[in-house]
Amino acid sequence: MKYLLVTITLMMANTMNSQDKPTLIYVGDPMCSWCYGFGHEIDDVITELGEDVQLEMVMGGLRPYDTQTMTDLKDFLTDHWNDVHEASGQPFQYGILDTELIYDTEPSCRAVMIVRELQPSTVMAYFHKVQTAFYAENKNPHLTNTYADIAVSMGLNRETFVKKFESKEYKALIKNDFLRASQLGVRSFPTVLLSVKGKTKVVSAGYSKAKKVIENIRKIIVD
Repeated sequence: MKYLLVTITLMMANTMNSQDKPTLIYVGDPMCSWCYGFGHEIDDVITELGEDVQLEMVMGGLRPYDTQTMTDLKDFLTDHWNDVHEASGQPFQYGILDTELIYDTEPSCRAVMIVRELQPSTVMAYFHKVQTAFYAENKNPHLTNTYADIAVSMGLNRETFVKKFESKEYKALIKNDFLRASQLGVRSFPTVLLSVKGKTKVVSAGYSKAKKVIENIRKIIVD
């Protein structure tokens, strides 16, 4: 599955032009099924808006540090995955739901955070690839190599990525993303917000079609 590579301009950009642009804030989790379903929609939004906005990606933490197993959640997740597939057409493999893997989403969020730091221009594509690895390929979300292999395929150095991923420092740093999501008032994923001239408004909460998201963004910018 191919996803559009998008150029990410982080909020810390220090040029006058970037400071003047509205900031599109995308809050999600790689192991959130509705975020997976929203993948093509958010890519279409970014393509449509182009240089009109800058993007901030925040890992919200759907189930960080959870202790429930896939089998514990099998019925619940099966229903959700079926709904996502019906709405978005995204493919799912259900075999992982018969395993005793813990449904802890923190490692996947940490991996995306590291790529956001090391190679921000590919962070959205990396986010999508991690989703595909879990949902469509049933890769183990607790193995370092699951994330490192994807990072290497996108041009990152394996040793650098692994060192950060396995460090206590980055296991602590990801909590800043979770805090950021909470401070933004996010209660569901995916959530898209727009920050314009110091004011932040919710654009969409939950799965939405790109057309509707774009319409809402344009209204906020005009207002």
